[in-house]
Formats: sequence, C-alpha cells, structure tokens
Amino acid sequence: MIVDDEPIARRVLREELELIDNVEVIGEAADGASALQKIGSQHPDLVLLDLEMPAMGGLDVVRRLKHGKHLPVIVIVTAYHQHALQAFDAGAIDYLLKPVGQERLSQAVERARRVTGRQATERIAQLQEIAEPRTRRIVGKVGEEYFLLSAGEIYAFQAEGDLVWIVTAKRKYLATQTLKELELRLKNGSFRRIHRNALVNVDHVRKMSALSSQRWLITMNNDLEFVASKRQARTVRELLSW
Repeated sequence: MIVDDEPIARRVLREELELIDNVEVIGEAADGASALQKIGSQHPDLVLLDLEMPAMGGLDVVRRLKHGKHLPVIVIVTAYHQHALQAFDAGAIDYLLKPVGQERLSQAVERARRVTGRQATERIAQLQEIAEPRTRRIVGKVGEEYFLLSAGEIYAFQAEGDLVWIVTAKRKYLATQTLKELELRLKNGSFRRIHRNALVNVDHVRKMSALSSQRWLITMNNDLEFVASKRQARTVRELLSW
C-alpha cells in the first residue's frame, strides 16, 4: 500500500513497484485517516508511508495503529534525510528518500519480505515510542495475534520457566522479550523487580502487608499477589513514598 498526499509521488511509486516480481499494489491513500482505514480493512504486508502529510503525518498514522493478526512492515518515505534516519533508528525496517530510485525500492521490498509478524509488530512499537516519546510500547501475543500495549496498562510481568506473561486488568499476554530485557527497557519507569520471576508496576499496587520481618505481600489492583523480600519491597515502598 502506498500512502502519500502527492498524486505524482504515488504514481511514480506504483509504476516502480509494478516492475518488481511478486508485488501487488492493493491500494493507495492520500491522507492519514484514509491510510488507517485501508490498512485495517485490506491488511497490506508492506506500507510505503510518507512522513510529511497535512493533518495527520506518517508518525501519527503509526501511533494510531492498534493490534491484530496482521500488522504491516512500515517503510518510511521522506524528502528529508534527518527524518529518515530518525525513523530508521527507531525501528522502521527501511526508509526511502525522495525521489525514490528503482534499485533502492527493490532493496526495501526484499528486506520487508524477510520480516516476521512479530518483528513487524515490535518495530511499529518502537516507532510509536518515537511518535510519543514518554510512552513505552510492549508487544504481547495471544494465539497468532500481536498486541501493542502501553506500559501504563500493564500490572506486572511474570516469568514461568522460559515464558514471560504480561498481566493487565483483563487478560494475560505472552511477552516477546525476556524478563531481564523488559526490566532494562522499563528501568526509568514505574516497574520494579520484587522477585526473580516478577516485575510489578507500582502505579497499580493497592497495598503492602508484612508477612514477617523479612517478607511482604504485595497486592495489585486486580487482586494479583506477590511475595517480596524486605529488601525488594523497600524499593517499592520508596517509590510509593511509604
């Protein structure tokens, strides 16, 4: 799918894409709102997304992408090299500078072919963090669907063997990262490790009860309970100013 507010730019990209084997252009969008609607209904594998569009730019489109079985690979298209580098560093699989050449376009398509569904979702999550710098996005999985979760809605992460579960108010998701990776990524936020198998979001802690001089029971707003040592509970109390 091609998303660009300039008709000539869309036509050029379409003509170039039609020269690449096994590529079908299933749609075009001239603005961000149309792009979101068509991405949701047509499920493209690859979206060539212009960053600079009136009303709703490319990063605004990325920020509003939700979840599902099929999230596309995003390739940023821009006339500004600085924006392209920012997008690439943030997790876009590739970027194209206008005017787009046939060779670079072919390379971007080939890179996109090698991206898995999980990788596409994680890269969108990283782009969303650039679009909203204070918002961390975590990828969770249920069946074959990948969900983009904001850190604020997560109550806790629980490790069970090699699996890590993401616990929210209504359901659990399978994490795509290890507990250690999640702890490092969220270290400047509200999450604290209270057990070797658990990270909790202190914003969702309801109460802390002393079980003994060395152990504390931490109860979350959804009634999930964790037992923490005195040393581990101290970090939670300090953050809560208890």
